[in-house]
Amino acid sequence: MEAVSRYPFSKAKMRLGTFWATLLFLLTSSASFIVAAEARADFRVCNGTQTLVGVAIGYRAKEGWVTEGWWQVPATTCATLIEGELQSRYYYLYAEDAARGGRWTGEVNMCVAENEFKITGVQDCFARGFQRMGFKEYDTGRQGSWMVQLSDTPGTQESQN
Repeated sequence: MEAVSRYPFSKAKMRLGTFWATLLFLLTSSASFIVAAEARADFRVCNGTQTLVGVAIGYRAKEGWVTEGWWQVPATTCATLIEGELQSRYYYLYAEDAARGGRWTGEVNMCVAENEFKITGVQDCFARGFQRMGFKEYDTGRQGSWMVQLSDTPGTQESQN
């Protein structure tokens, strides 16, 4: 009888060990997935064209409206404009095709400069020595991350989160 009673116990021990190993695997896999998802929280722009694109972004900050640029985004690549969890609901984007002169614009006027810039305020761009460009508004719905795809085809540069 003793030999029979030990066999089921040994098998149960082995199943229990397999259970804990599987659980441990699932937990570590889930943890790495969660960490990877958090690391991707940002505002990204992907250039779906075959040429270099210069990108500027506008957003509301503690000090007021801010515009920043230029990110040089090579053909068929992506760039992170804002790293980490997004703090605002609305972001604004302006982009120029470096080779062909095409533009991705919108109805919201903000200031830009010819070279790398970070400008506070959107009023009196010309008087302050800047240019004024129309930025497109993106309502992120308070998502933690957002991605905009720029393409050659008008109307296909809609945002995705």
